Amino acid sequence: MLDPFYLIVDSADWLQRLLPCGVKLAQLRVKNADPAKLKGEIVRARDLCARHGAQLIVNDHWREALDAGCDYVHLGQEDLDDADIAALRRADMRIGVSTHDHQELDRALSLEADYIAFGPIHATTAKELPFAPQGLMRLAQWRDLVAGLPLVAIGGITLENCGELFRAGADSVAVISDVLRAPDPEARARAFLDATRAFA
Repeated sequence: MLDPFYLIVDSADWLQRLLPCGVKLAQLRVKNADPAKLKGEIVRARDLCARHGAQLIVNDHWREALDAGCDYVHLGQEDLDDADIAALRRADMRIGVSTHDHQELDRALSLEADYIAFGPIHATTAKELPFAPQGLMRLAQWRDLVAGLPLVAIGGITLENCGELFRAGADSVAVISDVLRAPDPEARARAFLDATRAFA
């Protein structure tokens, strides 16, 4: 089962700051890094999460995560095109998959993903997406479709709107901007932990 607060960061520096606040689930999403820097970030994030008893999920870079001995990756639909799912399973790695429509959901379910991410629920500035905001009704529909799999809501999530996502069926909420762009990210992370653990 995933922790209800799913923090997404773009560097291990953020983990060094926010893991001591009590964060127990974090995705490292590094874009456009050279191979040496990417490897270093993943290894550092792995070690920081291990030290704080947190679950690390590596976004996209499944080969590097495999080499670093990580145990969880998150793959977008485009990543599934070349990911060696069999190799990941042989290494006992768990896999989360992003979905936006029924075709993508069917693909994720056919791969026996360990969790399903769905979004964007609300408009977001964290990432450009070709999908309109999905809304709460679609989230509730996804809850039914994924059955017992953990469901992660993502996209435009704030401290103020996260409760409605759990009530619609999310098991976990993935947050980027509302924490990382907050005047006091540590305080915001602690507030999210307090708010989301009521739904654990």
